Amino acid sequence: MALQIGDKIPNFSAKDNNGNDFDSDSIIGKKPVVIYFYPKDNTPGCTAQACSFRDQYEDFKDLGAEVIGISSNSVASHEKFIQKYKLPFILLSDSDKKIRNLFGVKTNLFGLLPGRVTYVADQNGIIQLVFDSLMASSHIPKALEIVKKIVL
Repeated sequence: MALQIGDKIPNFSAKDNNGNDFDSDSIIGKKPVVIYFYPKDNTPGCTAQACSFRDQYEDFKDLGAEVIGISSNSVASHEKFIQKYKLPFILLSDSDKKIRNLFGVKTNLFGLLPGRVTYVADQNGIIQLVFDSLMASSHIPKALEIVKKIVL
């Protein structure tokens, strides 16, 4: 079942873009967090979305929030994606789709495309926004709006 507003973000772990172990407990429940699931590194929509998060990243940081991107790409793919587009936030490799399944992120286009869903959780790890849209660029203003409501 998909996570919804009011649910607590479950604990998860994965390899980050540097190949290090990331545990959600290091951030979740400590500060507001934006977790966005996206289909694939270096595709037009995913690149636009990542670059939009990059361009607004300081706004999120100024509000005390962290941004985390998750896809099934490998650690090496994520590292190249980060280097190419100078992304300042963590990308997690979910190659076995365990995190995607934990959150209940569905596939789109008749199961052909991994879903694009953004979650915003407050400093207690409680979900305040679930935004499910194939429109990549629309995720960033929605997420920023909710983070502002949480902290201001």
